[in-house]
Amino acid sequence: MKINLLKLTGISAIVLSSFPAFSAESDRKDFDGFLEFEFPWHKASVWKVITGKVVDEKNLGVPGVGVQNITTGQGTVTDANGQFKIDANENEVIRFTYLGYQTQNVTIAAQTTLNIKLAVSADTKLDDVVVVGYGTRSQRELTSAITKVDTSQFRQSGARNALDLLQGKVAGLQITRSSSNPNSGVAIQLRGVTSISGTSSPLIVIDGIPGGNLDLLQQDDIESFSVLKDGSAAAIYGTRANAGVILVTTKKGRKGPSQFNYNGYVKHETLYERPDFMNASQFREKIASGQYNAKDFGGDFSYFDDIINKDNLTNYQNLSVSGGGDKSNYRGSFTYNRLDGFSRENSREQYQFRMSLTQKGFKDRVTASFNVASNINKANLLGGSGWENVLTKNPTESYYNPDGSYLFTRNITNEVARLEQETNRRSQQTYSADGKIDVDILTGLKASAFVAYQRNQFVDNQYRTLGSQNSVENGDSPGGGYAYKGTELNENFNFEPTIEYSKTINDKHRLTGMLGYSYRYEVNESFSANNRGYTNDIFEENNLGSVPIGINRVGLGSNKNDNTLIALFGRVHYTYDGKVNFEAVLRREGSSRFGANNKWASFPAVSASYEITREKFMENMKWLNFLKIRAGYGETGNSGFANYASLVTLSTGNLYPFPNGEWLQTYGPSRNPNPNLRWERKREYNFGVDFSMLNNKLSGSIDLFKRNIIDLLDTYTSPQPPFVQSSIYTNVGTISAKGLELTLSYQAIKKDNFSWNIDFAGSTIDNKLDTYSNEVYKRDMRTFGGIGGAGDLGDAFRTYEGRNIGEFWGKRFAGFTPEGKWTFFNKNGVAVPNAQINTSPFRDQTDLALIGNAIPKYYLSLGNKFTYKQWDLNIFLRSKLDFDVLNTLALSYGNKFGTQGNLLNSAFTKYAEINDTYMYSDYYLEKGSFLKVDEVTLGYTFKFNDKAFRSLRVYAVGQNLALLTGYSGNDPDLIQDTGLGQEINGRSLGIDTRSPYPTTRQFVFGVNFGF
Repeated sequence: MKINLLKLTGISAIVLSSFPAFSAESDRKDFDGFLEFEFPWHKASVWKVITGKVVDEKNLGVPGVGVQNITTGQGTVTDANGQFKIDANENEVIRFTYLGYQTQNVTIAAQTTLNIKLAVSADTKLDDVVVVGYGTRSQRELTSAITKVDTSQFRQSGARNALDLLQGKVAGLQITRSSSNPNSGVAIQLRGVTSISGTSSPLIVIDGIPGGNLDLLQQDDIESFSVLKDGSAAAIYGTRANAGVILVTTKKGRKGPSQFNYNGYVKHETLYERPDFMNASQFREKIASGQYNAKDFGGDFSYFDDIINKDNLTNYQNLSVSGGGDKSNYRGSFTYNRLDGFSRENSREQYQFRMSLTQKGFKDRVTASFNVASNINKANLLGGSGWENVLTKNPTESYYNPDGSYLFTRNITNEVARLEQETNRRSQQTYSADGKIDVDILTGLKASAFVAYQRNQFVDNQYRTLGSQNSVENGDSPGGGYAYKGTELNENFNFEPTIEYSKTINDKHRLTGMLGYSYRYEVNESFSANNRGYTNDIFEENNLGSVPIGINRVGLGSNKNDNTLIALFGRVHYTYDGKVNFEAVLRREGSSRFGANNKWASFPAVSASYEITREKFMENMKWLNFLKIRAGYGETGNSGFANYASLVTLSTGNLYPFPNGEWLQTYGPSRNPNPNLRWERKREYNFGVDFSMLNNKLSGSIDLFKRNIIDLLDTYTSPQPPFVQSSIYTNVGTISAKGLELTLSYQAIKKDNFSWNIDFAGSTIDNKLDTYSNEVYKRDMRTFGGIGGAGDLGDAFRTYEGRNIGEFWGKRFAGFTPEGKWTFFNKNGVAVPNAQINTSPFRDQTDLALIGNAIPKYYLSLGNKFTYKQWDLNIFLRSKLDFDVLNTLALSYGNKFGTQGNLLNSAFTKYAEINDTYMYSDYYLEKGSFLKVDEVTLGYTFKFNDKAFRSLRVYAVGQNLALLTGYSGNDPDLIQDTGLGQEINGRSLGIDTRSPYPTTRQFVFGVNFGF
């Protein structure tokens, strides 16, 4: 059931109502110390002066520590050397608080001096080590916009892809999965659109391997993600970092006795919602009443249910062992995972092994580490589609002939027969091996060498039997079987030596410098063959030559391409007195993909941070525990386009007779050369604030960014001559973006037996195509988003120079004539028939207008984590607000005109006036805003007295439990919200599909066991 979502403005409605500090029932003690008053009737006392010093775990004085007499309310902070002075009486309590360390209470006795040593708090993230690319930093030292997400923050509902763990967890990171198909991918976008035709997804780096394969990751093998969001953080990765960088760190062994960990779960999916098409009774009723002109075949069928896998059960099992000593540590894991789709013949079964080993030697001056990972999987790719066919088939007509054989009609595919008579399977093997050696040459001087190899290979097998619809209806070889086999191999090799120097001077100045070299070689090759006309189904695709090769029946293809990337890079990080940090980065990179005149590029970055609360002038701001400001600028690039795009390539022409009587193959140029082809370049500014307040109960960060991407890559019309071909791939145009990201964490309640923590992430962005032309190549706009379906309706998006990305441009509905014909407003606001609408591409001439935008204005998520004794409960909400969706299901099947198949029930209610052809306009554009109860997890952790058993937790998870929206189509959360409108994973930005994979609820039951 859907409930209309009330209009929300900004982010306040989803955040403030969840914070006890802003509610009527708020505990007054949450604000103790925020305002202080002295009352004349306060009992007089003779206080003594308590002095002392506060040091950290390294016995260094800590400035800015909050020191408060919680009996009287008097407070102060430590000075630059960690020393303090405060008045107190005997039996009064002095509290010491500092972000990142445990709060300490000391009851005053006869002493007048206190020496306090702070202990690092388990609740803080400030001193967490964050992977930043070719190194690590503590959260306190970060100067760029980097978000770390560790295992405690991962989603719990069973990840099909490693990035599923991050959905809704990082402000500014959009992860969209268009269905629960286990073989589908995710669309990823960080801080908006960064390219028209180049790579638009962040670079994935797994344990230092750029371009890491996500198939090699299972949720229980991942330690953390670090998302490098801004240019100053990502510049160290040069021409592959325009869309941001996601660093993945896998789990490693630690010093201690051997530990075994097991995690297993099962997951079942149930139907949440399906499009509201007529059943057989409703279909007959509409025919009988004269509302619909169609044929009644006398049956009652719902083949939607016949292609559903109602007994689906996903099974996940992971076992790991880890341990280590003073010189070495190890970790190994094995995972079995069978993912059952909600569709029949739609599954993925995989086996994965991962092993890591670290060894020290030569008096601990040399450390060697090795990682090996493999994934072997088999995927059934046949199912997962065909939903439009079964939904729109006449529900009174059978899929079978009277004799029980399958009924084939050329106007629609028999999906039940297809699933029985065809096969489409993939067998895939992915491997990765890497090693790193660190050598401590001198004190503070370390050299490293990293080498990695990845290999990914798959074989596709397809067969369609002699009796299948595809074979029976084929015109070249009617009734002959069809077979296909294809294989692809991708390999890459990485070598990266680095040298790093670190020096501390007078305990206040710390300098770290790093230099490195990177070499990467990639090679990809593929081969495919198909044949048709088989006279039996015995060999299937395993004997392609068993039928004679004939004209129009055989297909052959092969390909091989490679590229090389070389880079030199360096970074300098300086820290002053633990409160000021400065960082500078430079990467010089060359790629074989670039044109001859632009083989090399340089990518600089600078950033700085200032921890204001360490200053003496902040000592009276008792309600503010921590405040740091960050600012950075960085340049990155995009080389994510086809190999050889800058070179002339040849392709085959026709066969021609030569004078000697032979027929010979001809070749000719298929691509124009472009020696000036270069990388897209992004220039980005970022300003951020990190804070903690109210006795460290409320913490968070705010980031403001502005970016410009220049030298956009796209295909333009080229003059002939001098060019041979009519198009050329070149650099023209700019895209800009600016936005705001907010992350909050609130410790609402923390008692001995009960706690409640709230986490919020929100972002908003404005994305524009600023220019799309230069002095040579002119283009005012680009269209995207093919609408498809009945009628030649063109593209839904027009992205003009100087306008926002994601704009729907179309006709403005003006009403229906008494006969049910469309009328639309022209540019003068006059209602006219469709035939009088000018659809010119020129802005000053066209009657088409801006009618909506497909990109959500706000992305919001809210996590609530409760613990009570050994119970834990997590409730996770997600929302996207203020965006439009084109309901193509209603456009095609809410219209009674010109079809005799099944229709939506709304064709006779909401859309009953239509008596005209299919038409794209704002009539079918709807608001897609929604709020979703995305994930609820309930767990219980058992306690054991036996030390051999470390932990046991059982848990249950429900996903996609409730949806509040005013949108009448499919789940708006599954509608693509990344890109400019081009197809990604079979979906386009803002366009609801006509063939929706069913929306499901998922239920997970699992156990974690450690011994």
